Amino acid sequence: MRPRDRSSRSSGARHRRAAEPEQPPEAVPQHGHQHGHGHGPPPRADRRVRTLLWVLLTPCVLATLVGLVLLYPTTDPTADVEAAGPRVDGHVSAAVERACDEEAAPDAGPPDCMALTVQLAEGPLAGRTIEVLISAPGGRAPFGAGDDVVLTAAGGDPADPAAYVVVDLQREVPLLTLFAVFAVAVVGLGRMRGLAALAGLGLTVAVLVGFVLPAVLAGRNALLVAVVGCCAIMFGALYLTHGVSARTSTAVLGTLAGLVLIALMGITFAELAHLTGVDEDTASLAATLGTEVDGRGLVLAGLVIGALGALDDVTVTQTTAVWELRAADPRLPAARLFGSAMRIGRDHLASAVNTLVLAYAGTALPLLLLFSVAERGLGDTLTTQVIATEVVRTLVGSIGLVISVPVTTALAVAVATRGSLRLPDADEPTTGAVPDTAAETTGPILRQS
Repeated sequence: MRPRDRSSRSSGARHRRAAEPEQPPEAVPQHGHQHGHGHGPPPRADRRVRTLLWVLLTPCVLATLVGLVLLYPTTDPTADVEAAGPRVDGHVSAAVERACDEEAAPDAGPPDCMALTVQLAEGPLAGRTIEVLISAPGGRAPFGAGDDVVLTAAGGDPADPAAYVVVDLQREVPLLTLFAVFAVAVVGLGRMRGLAALAGLGLTVAVLVGFVLPAVLAGRNALLVAVVGCCAIMFGALYLTHGVSARTSTAVLGTLAGLVLIALMGITFAELAHLTGVDEDTASLAATLGTEVDGRGLVLAGLVIGALGALDDVTVTQTTAVWELRAADPRLPAARLFGSAMRIGRDHLASAVNTLVLAYAGTALPLLLLFSVAERGLGDTLTTQVIATEVVRTLVGSIGLVISVPVTTALAVAVATRGSLRLPDADEPTTGAVPDTAAETTGPILRQS
């Protein structure tokens, strides 16, 4: 009897399931344990939180725009600078060693010059072949047969073959090739986000070349120009790359706080360390412009601009970490959310500080080698003007990064927990793993990390 009863119940169940319409696939609820990959838009914060962010950032945006207008030079700062002559491309077809002094005795020693036969590709003498004499101490010349070179008319008359001198090698093709590889790699990995990053890079170059350099050359306060230029880069590049959202606005606030701190610390320690910024490059610039150049202002401007790249990297990473942790576990308390994000920040900060040190050490490597050959002690080396400038840049920038991590993390946690983070709808890509049961929460994992 029992087997027959089970069969009857099974048969009845099958008939009932067959009679019931099947649930369409799109109606199946999308649980949080089906992990997303962060391709969708970031969760939106509460409207009041977004309003507060814009209230804080709008004066900064307006101040940046006013600074761009007031500091931009109205006249060409290089109008009175003597032109160096047009630059033309050429190809070296032959190179022959020759004595610089043609009247020197044959037994005076090895030839110390090189006669280059160059075919010009541009200018009024395009297609003509000229001979250019260059210095080649010990028979070593920077240019040789087969090189594509750049020449300029030193005498100012491009129609005079004797006025041309070789000044550099042509590098357009390898540099453009390298940039193309870089662009393909960025777009291939980041897709539309990578394309936006390239647009942000273009904006950065435009601000530096179109505003910062002309304003500094025109005699504007270099530090103020650098701060305004960095704010313009920060607003434009971050919003262009990461989109207009509460998450991006939080990163912008953290970056802005770090920039202000770095600028204030730079002013203080440049004064305490007596950094004047007067070196051969500054002297050459002053001689070319015919005016005084604020060496210390250039040092501070370089400090702020150099720190911005690492600063926005850290702030964006911290803000994204908070948003993703919050999306992964919406029930995570603010204190634990802050602690989890800070663990990420500490690891990132350790590598970022080392990156700054290596970057500045690489810039000053020739000087470090020179001091090593001179057998100067570590204390004497670090306190010289040039090296001390790099030390101040490294330490001030690193302190700014260290402080920006907890500040940005605290701002991100405040925005993420005060606002109602909207979880994605069923038909949207998720931005993280959203647990739907208490057993699936990531709390134990976060406690173990």
